[in-house]
Amino acid sequence: MQRFDLHPVNPQRRLIKQAADLLRAGGVIAYPTDSCYALGCHIGDKDALERVRRIREADRQHHFTLVCRDLTEIAKYARVDTPQFRLLKSATPGPYTFLLEATKETPRRLQHEKRRTIGIRVPDHAVPQMLLQELGEPIMSSTLILPGDDLPLNDADEIVERLQGRLDAVLDGGPCGIEPTTVIDLAAHPPVVLRRGRGRTAAFGLADDESV
Repeated sequence: MQRFDLHPVNPQRRLIKQAADLLRAGGVIAYPTDSCYALGCHIGDKDALERVRRIREADRQHHFTLVCRDLTEIAKYARVDTPQFRLLKSATPGPYTFLLEATKETPRRLQHEKRRTIGIRVPDHAVPQMLLQELGEPIMSSTLILPGDDLPLNDADEIVERLQGRLDAVLDGGPCGIEPTTVIDLAAHPPVVLRRGRGRTAAFGLADDESV
């Protein structure tokens, strides 16, 4: 397992380029975000996605997330109407994951098996932002919380210790928090807060206690 020691505000571009090459080659990484650490792989790599699924012990109902650089990348993968776009614009970048109806171009393996929805996220953290810029496409991602744990992993040393042999690299940007994103289902009418996390929802007219 490789370990890239990255500055959390000004990441070293040469290391980010190495991480991007690793993703393109089918690697699975752990990386920091504005909420907590996440697992990531190339959007087109089925085998890498299955590796992430095994680490999380996730079934076919698990919502993976497309981590995007900005809103311009979203239209290819999700249907977004005008009210949804306004909400997305006001909340991104930030610690939110939005569930949206997937487009026909979105591979089935990336979608929720029954609902045909996809999670979308635009993080406010320099490491994934630079990595996304280098890749030129979204990262397929999932919160780095292991089976049996109550909280996501937040320490690179512990990530290396517990996932040795199961990851290809850890992008160590230092501690970034243990509170996952707030998940808002925009495919529901009206929108529903599915998970309360770091992102507050009152500004969107959604009460923070409106979780299911």
